[in-house]
Amino acid sequence: MTSTLETVKRNIQTAAEAAGRPARDITLVAVSKTKPIDVITPVLEAGHRIFGENKVQEAARKWPALRETYPDIELHLIGPLQSNKARQAMRIFDIIETVDRPRLARAIARISAEEGCRPRCYIQINIGREPQKAGVHPEAADAFIALCRDELKLDLQGLMCIPPAGEDPTPHFAELKAIARRNRISHLSMGMSGDYEQAIRSGATSVRVGTAIFGPRPPVA
Repeated sequence: MTSTLETVKRNIQTAAEAAGRPARDITLVAVSKTKPIDVITPVLEAGHRIFGENKVQEAARKWPALRETYPDIELHLIGPLQSNKARQAMRIFDIIETVDRPRLARAIARISAEEGCRPRCYIQINIGREPQKAGVHPEAADAFIALCRDELKLDLQGLMCIPPAGEDPTPHFAELKAIARRNRISHLSMGMSGDYEQAIRSGATSVRVGTAIFGPRPPVA
């Protein structure tokens, strides 16, 4: 497990150098969804502290206990979030990467005011305009960014995308970067196990890598 983590870190370093970027500017989010605590712990013991989970309830089962031992963990929600689970998510996660609709954004703003917490947020862009995927379509991104940042005063830090499977991700990464640039957003969460090196060359500031670190997920029964 630690050897695969080191391999991914070396690949990030190489891709960053090839792009003329310092590797320290790229955050590795180790995607630990479906992985039990005994699989996550060796990665923590190796010094890694930034992890991504897809489901609020799964994270609630695993991470409070781990935080007692490793209090400097940073946890990212990278899966879809129902508005009625926003409060629980905000108590568990440091960063919510999947803000994708006004109802959810308004719920986060309201709960932030009620509880005095202000999670860092990314807007998920449905960069391939795929009907089965969550996210704001690119042509609606500017208005939604303005709602989140200017009206609701969310701590909007970045954009996130998942390019269509089987397509060259580079044009999609370029489109996300263009949306970010015109809206003066500096953080781009893009790239997963199969394309994180391309994402770095395209300007990613964080990559979400699970399989390349933890191995393949078991098949769904």
